[in-house]
Amino acid sequence: MNNYAPPNADEIRNALGLGPRSARRSWARRLGWAALFALAAVAIWLFFVRSSGTNEVSYETAPAALSDLVVTVSATGKIEPITKVDVGSELSGIISEVLVSENDNVKTGDVLARLDAARLSAQQKSAAAKVAIAEAAVKQAEASAVESRLSLERQTSLGNRGVVATEQVEIATATAARAEATVESAKGQLAGARADLAVTSTDLNNTEIITPIDGIVMKRSAEPGQTVAASLQAPVLFQIAQDLRRIQLEAQVDEADIGAVKEGQQAQFTVDAYRDRKFPAVIEKLSFAPEEVDGVVTYKAVLSAANDDLSLRPGMTATARITVEDYKQKLVVPNEALRFQPPREEASRGFSITQLILPRFPRNSRAKKEVSADGLRSLYVLRNGAPAEVKVEAGASDGKQTIILSGDLKAGDQVIIAQKVQAQ
Repeated sequence: MNNYAPPNADEIRNALGLGPRSARRSWARRLGWAALFALAAVAIWLFFVRSSGTNEVSYETAPAALSDLVVTVSATGKIEPITKVDVGSELSGIISEVLVSENDNVKTGDVLARLDAARLSAQQKSAAAKVAIAEAAVKQAEASAVESRLSLERQTSLGNRGVVATEQVEIATATAARAEATVESAKGQLAGARADLAVTSTDLNNTEIITPIDGIVMKRSAEPGQTVAASLQAPVLFQIAQDLRRIQLEAQVDEADIGAVKEGQQAQFTVDAYRDRKFPAVIEKLSFAPEEVDGVVTYKAVLSAANDDLSLRPGMTATARITVEDYKQKLVVPNEALRFQPPREEASRGFSITQLILPRFPRNSRAKKEVSADGLRSLYVLRNGAPAEVKVEAGASDGKQTIILSGDLKAGDQVIIAQKVQAQ
């Protein structure tokens, strides 16, 4: 016998979709549809507002004008003295005295420092004594030679008369020859002694370190009591810069610009210490040797400049602008005019539900600015309130303005450089 229990009230409501969970789902679906319809309504409203609106277009212009134009090339580098000499010591020893400091002005031949010369002074005296001994030996040898020569003359005279044997004459002849050889030997030893004295005297003179040029002491690395070791090369103790009233700028010119740069061209440069001041210069020399840093190839240009007030100092970083072309009273336009292109409205893509839901406002597309095959470029002139295209041949540019070589353009024409769109 089967025991059957009838369903209770909650089970019946759940089976019929009348339970609490089903009610919540029903309300969620209703809210979702309501939000979707509200979004569609807003999109339709925006679409009709956009379609009924108008835009006012205005143009920003600048006049084509006759003007001077200077084309420059930029280069950076460091200021250096025209002549810079490193002064060192040929001798090893101990510095006993330093007579100059940095920034001191010096003249050719001035003593900068001295090494301890006690040992060399003693060697010089010893060498001088050897010279004196060698000189005495020469005199003694010369006296012996004279005596031998006189003896030979007497023996020869007696031999001719038969008073002495021929053997005595031969002995006198050999003695005179040996005396002459002794003289030559003594003279050689004297020359050697004098050479040793000269070397010692030169070394003694070199204990005084002197400047070979007029200038200013830029660096000093010598101090009293310091030991100088001149083994393989002379150690640098002082750096002397020639008269700093004239300096040079060693600038690096990019390989893309080097073809326009020539010796003798004028330039101006600035330094960070005097931002509002421009220093005139002229290119003295261009190097053929390339210098490559991080894959960038440059060539060194040496520019000379006056520095009468000594405001420029070696080591300063300078930025130079080299004048490569200078045009007088040419027809020029702003570079923006050659870049301007009137906007063109995109073609309609038709109506879609997506556009209603997510409307896209119209965008203006600009054509890519290109040079035609005949080398002409387009710019636009404002005529009767509308842009009119003009084909022109462009020339040199200084980065802000460009020379117009030919075309239907004259001074005073208003060329368009920008467009403004204002919604109404």
